[in-house]
Amino acid sequence: MDPKQDSKSKEVSPKPPTKARNLKAATHILKKVALQRYKARLHAQPDSPEAKSEENIKEFQDSVNENLGRQEIEKNVKRNEKFGKKSDNEDFDQRLNDQNEDCDVIVDTESTPVVKTMGSSVYNNASMTNNGVLSSTMEDNDNLIERTTGSSGQQSFDEDLKEGVNIKMTSENPVEEEGPPADFFYDFEQYQSVSRVTNESGIPSNLLQFFHSFGYDCCKRSNLHLLSGPTAVFAAGNLVHLLNINSGEHKFIRSCSGGGIGSIAIHPSGKYFAVAEKGKKPHILVYEFPSMKLYRVLQGGTERAYSFVDFSPKGDLLASVGSAPDYMLTVWDWCKEKIMLRSKAFSQEVYRVTFSPEQEGQLTSSGTTHIRFWKMAFTFTGLKLKGELGRFGKTSLSDIEGYIQLPDGKVLSGCEWGNMLLWDGGLIKVEICKKNLKPCHVGSIQQLVIDEGELITIGLDGYVRVWELEAIDTADTTDDSDKFEVEPMNELKVGTDVQLTRMVKATEDEDTEEGSSIWYAQDAGGGIWKLDLSFSHTTKPPAKLHSFTSGPITGLASSPSSHLVATTGDTFVRIHDYLTRNILCEFKSPSVHSRGTALIWPNKVVDPKGTTIICGFSDGILRVLTLRQVDGANELILNQVMKPHSSTITSLAFDNTGEILATGSMDKTVFFFSVDAGGYSPIGFVSIPGEVTGMEWSPPGFPDTTLLVACSNGKVIEITAPSHTDTSHSFKLSDVAMKYFTFQSIKSRLRRDEERERKEVEKKKRRRQREKELQRRKDRGEEISPEDAAAFLEEDPEDVDEEEEELFIPPHPNSVLQASYLLPGRFMASMDGYDAGYLYECVFKDQDQDEEVSSEPARAIPVKDSSDVPISRLSFTTDRRKLVAGFRDGMIRVYPLEGDPELPFDLDMMGVHWDMNMHDNDTGSITNIVESYDGAYLFSGGEDGNIFGYHSLAHEEIVKSMEGKRAKLPTPKKRIVGEMSVDDINDPQAYSIEDAKLKAEHDKMMRDAEGKKMAERRRVGKLRRTFLGLLEKNNDLPEDVRLRKAEFELDPTIRHKMEQETESKMERVRLEMMWEKEKLSLVHRKLEQRFRSQLECDRIIVHSFKSSHTVSSYRVAKLPDEFFTLKDVVEQRVRAASLASEGGVMGLMDGGASISSGRGGKDDDELEETLIESKQKKSSLLHGRKAEKVAKALKKAEESKMKREKRHKEWEELFRSKPDENYEDPADVSAIKDAQANMGDFKLKTSPDYVVPEHLRMDTEKKRYQLLTLLGLIHRAKSDFNEKLTALRDWKLSSIIEMKNQLQELKEMQRRMVKDEKVNLPNIPRPHPDEQPHKRYEYTRDTLLKFEEDEKMREEAAAQKKRQGGGGLFGGFGDEDEGGAEDDPDLLHGRRKSVNSVATSVASKLGQKPTAGSHKPTVLEMQLAQIEKIRIKYQRDRLLRLIEERMMSFDAELRLLRHNKINLDVDLKMADLRQVTLLEELLLLKEYEKRETTLSGRVVGKRTELAEINGKTVEMQTRLEMKRRDIDRLLDREKSLHASFSASLGDNNKFADFLNRVFKKKIKRSKKKVMEEGEEEDSDVSSSDESDWSSEEDEDDSVEGGFDDSACPPGCDEALFDSALVLREKRLDLEEQILEEKKLAETLKKDVDGLLKKAKVMDAQLKTALADLEAFQVEKQGKLNELDVVVPLRLHQVEHVYNAVVPSDLSQCLIFANNSLSGLQRRIKELQHEKSEQRKLYKGARQQHVHLIKNRRSMEERIEQLEEKCEHMMMLKFGRIVDLDKLDSVTINKNVEELKEQVRRQEVKNTTELLKRQRRIDELRERITELTRDNTIRLERLNVLANDKEELEQGLDHRQRTMELEQKGRKKSEIREQHRLVQLVQLQSQEIQALKEEIGLLSRKGGHILPPAQPPLGQDTEVL
Repeated sequence: MDPKQDSKSKEVSPKPPTKARNLKAATHILKKVALQRYKARLHAQPDSPEAKSEENIKEFQDSVNENLGRQEIEKNVKRNEKFGKKSDNEDFDQRLNDQNEDCDVIVDTESTPVVKTMGSSVYNNASMTNNGVLSSTMEDNDNLIERTTGSSGQQSFDEDLKEGVNIKMTSENPVEEEGPPADFFYDFEQYQSVSRVTNESGIPSNLLQFFHSFGYDCCKRSNLHLLSGPTAVFAAGNLVHLLNINSGEHKFIRSCSGGGIGSIAIHPSGKYFAVAEKGKKPHILVYEFPSMKLYRVLQGGTERAYSFVDFSPKGDLLASVGSAPDYMLTVWDWCKEKIMLRSKAFSQEVYRVTFSPEQEGQLTSSGTTHIRFWKMAFTFTGLKLKGELGRFGKTSLSDIEGYIQLPDGKVLSGCEWGNMLLWDGGLIKVEICKKNLKPCHVGSIQQLVIDEGELITIGLDGYVRVWELEAIDTADTTDDSDKFEVEPMNELKVGTDVQLTRMVKATEDEDTEEGSSIWYAQDAGGGIWKLDLSFSHTTKPPAKLHSFTSGPITGLASSPSSHLVATTGDTFVRIHDYLTRNILCEFKSPSVHSRGTALIWPNKVVDPKGTTIICGFSDGILRVLTLRQVDGANELILNQVMKPHSSTITSLAFDNTGEILATGSMDKTVFFFSVDAGGYSPIGFVSIPGEVTGMEWSPPGFPDTTLLVACSNGKVIEITAPSHTDTSHSFKLSDVAMKYFTFQSIKSRLRRDEERERKEVEKKKRRRQREKELQRRKDRGEEISPEDAAAFLEEDPEDVDEEEEELFIPPHPNSVLQASYLLPGRFMASMDGYDAGYLYECVFKDQDQDEEVSSEPARAIPVKDSSDVPISRLSFTTDRRKLVAGFRDGMIRVYPLEGDPELPFDLDMMGVHWDMNMHDNDTGSITNIVESYDGAYLFSGGEDGNIFGYHSLAHEEIVKSMEGKRAKLPTPKKRIVGEMSVDDINDPQAYSIEDAKLKAEHDKMMRDAEGKKMAERRRVGKLRRTFLGLLEKNNDLPEDVRLRKAEFELDPTIRHKMEQETESKMERVRLEMMWEKEKLSLVHRKLEQRFRSQLECDRIIVHSFKSSHTVSSYRVAKLPDEFFTLKDVVEQRVRAASLASEGGVMGLMDGGASISSGRGGKDDDELEETLIESKQKKSSLLHGRKAEKVAKALKKAEESKMKREKRHKEWEELFRSKPDENYEDPADVSAIKDAQANMGDFKLKTSPDYVVPEHLRMDTEKKRYQLLTLLGLIHRAKSDFNEKLTALRDWKLSSIIEMKNQLQELKEMQRRMVKDEKVNLPNIPRPHPDEQPHKRYEYTRDTLLKFEEDEKMREEAAAQKKRQGGGGLFGGFGDEDEGGAEDDPDLLHGRRKSVNSVATSVASKLGQKPTAGSHKPTVLEMQLAQIEKIRIKYQRDRLLRLIEERMMSFDAELRLLRHNKINLDVDLKMADLRQVTLLEELLLLKEYEKRETTLSGRVVGKRTELAEINGKTVEMQTRLEMKRRDIDRLLDREKSLHASFSASLGDNNKFADFLNRVFKKKIKRSKKKVMEEGEEEDSDVSSSDESDWSSEEDEDDSVEGGFDDSACPPGCDEALFDSALVLREKRLDLEEQILEEKKLAETLKKDVDGLLKKAKVMDAQLKTALADLEAFQVEKQGKLNELDVVVPLRLHQVEHVYNAVVPSDLSQCLIFANNSLSGLQRRIKELQHEKSEQRKLYKGARQQHVHLIKNRRSMEERIEQLEEKCEHMMMLKFGRIVDLDKLDSVTINKNVEELKEQVRRQEVKNTTELLKRQRRIDELRERITELTRDNTIRLERLNVLANDKEELEQGLDHRQRTMELEQKGRKKSEIREQHRLVQLVQLQSQEIQALKEEIGLLSRKGGHILPPAQPPLGQDTEVL
């Protein structure tokens, strides 16, 4: 049914709520009527005991209320299941009492009772009668009245009631309600999905009872919502999980469809939440919060599943969008359960659909590569939903995950690459990114939120960024990039490896203490976060509230001794206590690429304590973890780590004895480990033919210990347990016995057999029905013969032999999901893909069987009610009483197993079952099923990330048995101080065990090889030493017998090869180091750009040692990037303007003219070269000697032509290099310009005739460039000084360190001196804090700890000093120095070094230890002590002198730098004054900028126009020159034509004059008309002037001489006459072409003249514009001169040039530099000297000019003589002057020869084709004759059949007319004959029709044969 029609039908159908209201009203009326009638009866019998007691009346009333209420609940409400009982009996009575207040009942015992109701629910008689509520209610009151009255006397009342009570209901405003009432609630138990059991199996429905969910599908879109509490709401498989964040309380709501939860939405009021489900025709369920009652059920919105739902801002509408296959968008009036609008959202997956918060009636949806904008609009047909698809344009297509509707209607969305897209009108207005085109987020933007006028975005990179909404809403671009750059206002990084997908805000009443900035975020990395987005100093860091597994649950195992369960699926291994429902501890893999993929908790046989957990990871690493308690805390520590595989570990298994651990991987290997007390030791591995999907060891009782391995390529391998073998070289096991089984599909054959069986059963059923039908006919008395009865039973119209499909076998075997042992050599397998739906029992063949040979299963049993969904996991319970199966669609099925559990399992035991959908049907494939150690709990893990726990017993018994119990943990243990921790494997590319073994073997081989190399090197070294000895001996020999060094070299190639290898190695190392260097440089640059402050140098104040002088640095900030950008832009503009002003446009004109002229001069040459190349490339048709002859002739002509062209080019080059008459030497021109610029002609800018030079003209761009340059110079000067001061500061710091070291040495020296010899030591100052301002903000943890320790030491020293009551030994500054020394580690090191050195030197010289108990010194010792005392004193004085000199030197340098700074301050102040001047000039120039731009634009425009005119002029002149060349070429052709005609006449031709007249005759010809196809043909239409073909003059010429020129005269050669006519036509064509070319040349000449005139006018306008610009520049310069410029001068710099007296007023003076004045005086003498030199040069050049003129005349005479000689030689050889170029062209013509050859070949080809065509014509003629003959035969047959038909029809008519009317029955033979005749007529009609069609077909083939109009008569009927 069409969804739209369905919705319409729902609208017009009567609503059940109206019926329910009628039912309530009728019940209420009946109660009132019964009570009144009862009172009337009692009143009529006053003597009865009932009438005397009011308690009886009250009891009767209560009984009526109770029974009528029960009737409504138990019977009448059941008639409409959709609207069931809302509340209990008390609520119902309350509603009845409320209605009693609005009802008045009037009862008359003599008349019909009339009831009048007043209230909101009003109904008329018609509605009640139609619904059938009133009558049914009255009929059901029989027992009610009896129970109520308790007396038979009341039957009269019952009879009166049954006879009918006329109840009339009136209303003033009748209103029809739609939808359920506002206070209506559904019974959730009627909708809730429950477990399913096999019919009549007796299996209890609570076999497994869900008790908790430990997971969270954090990868599901929008799977976190918030209700009041705060209560987090999210989907978990087939459950809705409600988690109170504060209290930790969990609530669960089960889905109704059992297919999963699609999406959840929260109502704006927070009182309702909608749950959109999955499944077949899923519902949308609206629940009330916090009562959790089912409020509304929305049906019919989609076919398969909902992907998103959203409430409107007002809460009255609900939008939903479905997933595949319909993708239906539906808008609901959810309170009325009514569909308002629906439309298909898109053809691909839709992620979201939301209402616009501001624009009512607008929605937005997004999904795979699309975003769509919807509007709810009223049209003439009603309310419609219109969608506009967003167009990406130039932007790449992207999946849209998150978006937000802006208040003005625009939409802002994210994209896959992390930027934001602003949509306006269905188009992308702008793409928003961060500065420098960085993306807003790294990865897709998942959500956008507007909060308090700010835009918040979250992304997969784990960042929350806050943006300015107004800036983004008004974003626009002006360039072509379509990108708008903006920086976020705030950002928060939640954590590493965090992927934020959704964020919801807590309401203000929920977090009053923390403010309204608390948000809760969904982390796809596995968690729920609490975020504080206040961005203030009190902001709390992100807190992770709950941690879950991210992605599929790949590992799940229960503890063998406690109520613990371990899970993994991401980088964590978590331990859950499922009694307290908390996470005890967790272990995190050190690498994000190492995700847990397999998990096993060893049993008590392996680990009696049950504290060991083994986990396999995706990078092939195997980790052994230990659970323990340390210091009261639970922790999971790493005990052992190995890498047995190079790829993902998929399965782990222990054998029954607990001695061997097997690991399977996707690298197609199985690794075995031995279990011992020290851990797990590798045994070895075997290679298998496929990736491992599961493993299982043989159970106890099997003869051999074997491992069953299932593979992904359909193979199952049985591996015998390995024994310890030699693995010293490799861990690969080669002697392990293995069996193979390759699965071959039999499902197609099974399905065919099942279909056959089904058809056979249906066939037997239909036969039984026909037998019953036959028996009924016989019972009715029909006479049925045995033959008819048998035919009726055998006739089965539905039994159609359908062709069975061929057996299908998949080309590649499907994956074996799980294999389990049944018996030795026999196992059951669960298959994936096509083979799902069955469990197969397979048997291993012989051990020698090839692994590639496929085998069919021994048998297979179907998995009932599975819809061919694969069983992904099979698991037996501990007692083997139940078999639990997990399906790919998330369903759990339990098979109770009967019989002895000790016996082997058989597939036939899988009969009755219990199942229930728990995980998501689409993404919740069950991966693990485990049972607790006591069998009381069961756990399932799925690919949807959910972990569900179930009770295996009743919930009450579980609670009672587990009361007071908690999970057992290992014995608490204290942390051992020296305990060694296990180093984990952090590198995912680390070596596996086998690779490490191979690497060790390789290293051993390398060591052996290295040993051999060392031995060889020693041998070579020995030989080298011998060789060096020989060289020394050779050097000692005399010179004449000494061998040269080259003679010792046996093979030079060896040395060259070694040098090359060395060079290559050095080059490789250099490249590697360059890469590393570049990498480190890049890292440094990034860090510097990220962390370096904008301040280039802070304020540093350096203090002197001895004085109070200080020098401070300049506080300099870095120049921003905009400064350099602006400077470059301004510099480019200034450079471009200078180039334009210097004649760049004129240069362009000259260049264009030269290019045009060059192109015009080279057109002919290029055309000829192109033609030559095309001729050379064209394939020749000539072959043999003829082709060779033609080629030689052409080559010779080409060579001669090339020689002449080369000679012509040389001449042209020579003439081109000839200078013009007005040529000037560039050096002279440059010298003249330099002289004009630097002659010393200084003009004042204030003078009226001053003209501003072009290069000195100033505008805003140049002035801005000067200002920027000045700023750069100021910055550089400050930076240079800061560098000097920083260097001086560093010197001071190093000096302080050195002086402190020297001071420590002095202290040590004075310690060994007597008190009288001690002197006061100098006080070494500490570095002042102002000298190192950067250290104020630098500190580390070590620094803080050291500071704390120093503070304690200072306090202790102060206390000790106070107790001692005095200062230090040396004047009280010792403590300060020691404290200062302790602050510096270098000083401490120097102190220790100096003290140790002094102590060592003294002890060595005194020869004794400095102890108190030494004996009395001797004289020698006293002398040595005296010497040592003198030495120490000298060293002390020297160190004191060094300290003093160092301080003095530093102070001197500081004073010198201070002096430099003073001078620099003066310069900087001058620069500031200059900057002020430049700013004033810039402001003034800005006032003139507009005018200057106008005038400059006019000048540039005029120059451009003039350049265009000049370019056009040059082009026209070039074209005119080309036309003249064309005319000359045509004239030459005309001359050659005349010459060829004269040559054709020959000598002594008597018809020469006649033929000349014919050739030269002028005739009028018709004009040629150019056809559309490009062809030319003569026009038939001519003018009246052209009608006469000859003039009178021509007629006179024709008759002159007695011959007619239109015909060949007798005796004249006709070929010669025809040739004359042809040549005449060519001559006329040439004359016409010449005339046309001359006309074109005249036109071009006129155009050139016009352009020249226009150029003159434009030149005058340009001069005028230049003059205006000059005047403007003068005016502007005058204004600039008015500005005051500060020039500070000292008095000694001022000198008056007139009377050498400085006047009191200098305002009228001109400042001129003294050196410039001296330069002008020197220039006078230089000019005089240059003048004399130029005169000498001029005289020499004049003499050279006269000599060159004489040489030219002599050369001209020589040329004339050579020309005369050449002409004389031509006359001797040819008899006339000939053109050598034309003479070369008169050679053999290759094109003519090729055309002749081509004509000959074409003639042969045409002749062959004509013969073929003629043979084809003959064959077609014969075919036409045959078809005509066949057509005639068919026409004759048609006539005969037509006559037969007519006769048969006449006979039938005659029989029907003569048949008697009274004959009622007919014999069967007659009926059969009649049927036969009718069939015969039909057959003949079909044959006639076929013949007609064939005749028509033959007629259309061209035969023109038509059938006769009527068939011929007289045909005999016996023909048939």
